[in-house]
Amino acid sequence: PQPPKVLGLQVGATMPSWQFLINQIYISEMLVSEIIVSYVCDMKFYNREKEIKKLLEIKEQSKKNAQFNVVTGRRRIGKTQLLLKSYENTKFLYFFVAKKSEVILCQDFLQELKEKLNPPILGEVNSFSVLFEYIVQLSYEQNITLIIDEFQEFFTVNPSVYNDMQRIWDLHKDKSKLNLIVSGSVISLMYKIFENYKEPLFGRANHFIKLQAFKTNTLKEILSDYTPDYTPDDLLALYSFTGGVAKYVQLFMDNGWTSQEKMIEGMIDENSIFISEGKNLLIDEFGKEYGTYFSILTAISEGKNTRAEIENLLKKEIGGYLTKMERDFNLIKKQQPIFTKSSTKNVKYQIEDNFIMFWFRFIYKYSSMIEIGAYEQLRKIIERDFSSFSGHMLEKYFRENAQISQAYTSIGNYWDRKRETEIDFIAVNEIEKSIDFAEIKRQKNNISIEKLRQKAAEFLIQNPQFNSYKKEFYAWSLED
Repeated sequence: PQPPKVLGLQVGATMPSWQFLINQIYISEMLVSEIIVSYVCDMKFYNREKEIKKLLEIKEQSKKNAQFNVVTGRRRIGKTQLLLKSYENTKFLYFFVAKKSEVILCQDFLQELKEKLNPPILGEVNSFSVLFEYIVQLSYEQNITLIIDEFQEFFTVNPSVYNDMQRIWDLHKDKSKLNLIVSGSVISLMYKIFENYKEPLFGRANHFIKLQAFKTNTLKEILSDYTPDYTPDDLLALYSFTGGVAKYVQLFMDNGWTSQEKMIEGMIDENSIFISEGKNLLIDEFGKEYGTYFSILTAISEGKNTRAEIENLLKKEIGGYLTKMERDFNLIKKQQPIFTKSSTKNVKYQIEDNFIMFWFRFIYKYSSMIEIGAYEQLRKIIERDFSSFSGHMLEKYFRENAQISQAYTSIGNYWDRKRETEIDFIAVNEIEKSIDFAEIKRQKNNISIEKLRQKAAEFLIQNPQFNSYKKEFYAWSLED
């Protein structure tokens, strides 16, 4: 038989690999590819046991009374796959809110309803509110799970949907057995829908699940499954480039990018999804002012991480932008020295998402090189600067490890106002009355425990409440 045509591409013997096809699916910006790729690349399902258990418990609760659930998380984090995996052994309705007219969307949704439940339907359905109310009424007699993916896109399709859903939900929820799950990737819009008291669906959700990236222990497990002889550099590179975002990790593993060299080579390629990924992720969040936001994130990625430094560079006031990126977009985090009282004079900002940090530090910064196709030169720059870039990632890696261990009551780092004394890692266990200090560098022979003790002594002068605590000092590096 003739090879199938997928998105206008002839798939056959001349096709370089499934990787190329996957890249083209992403480039087409069809969000439904999140599902398509999961079938093409059959990757083991990792580390979502807690979330799956929660979703199954909610499903049981919905058999008695209606449940309204919200699942959020950045794009590519694996929300759709989590929901499909959780309910793979049960019948459910899956509505994907694409950027189409409401009439066409209703036709798509109606087809899904007919295939899954085959209820009696009279006449045409051109309004989502009519269809939603019908499903809620069907759930009087039978337990129904309805998943609405990319829920925030109703702002584009028909914003009145949210008011209609509030009215329908309030009217019918006491008699319904509907397990309603709405999922969204544009964090600022999902925040607006459910956490802004002026919005109609404020206070309606029973459960919020915010899906996080894979932690360091899961990344170790994945890399070990695919290449048991990986090096510490390979693990740190996987953490630095993907930040544990499920779809990125999946693409790395499926394409055999398991070493630092192959990861850089795979990402920095003319067919790579990662070249435009940062822009695709953030344009919807930032809107028309994305230029200012991008400039701020670029500055932070290059180490200009105080408000004064960024404002001096941009020649404009940025307080409002920083607040939105921290509170509404969850992109940056305000950092202060551990156990220091709140002060705007000793605050640094850190990009929370490792991939976004990498994208602004290397891809966006050197976009002019990408424009002329100088991919080989860009790869050399990343290889040259990776030691410096990954040094900061290594500190973050160890702090995350400490959080996973649950051995401490407080974890952070420390610097004085002049930034003359800096300690990479401080962790306290107030129950056991102990405090740990660590210096973190790629090479262990660059660490002096004696200097660490001196810096710890200065910290204790400012924080005498820990003088009686048991103290331990560590030198952590790639070896660890």
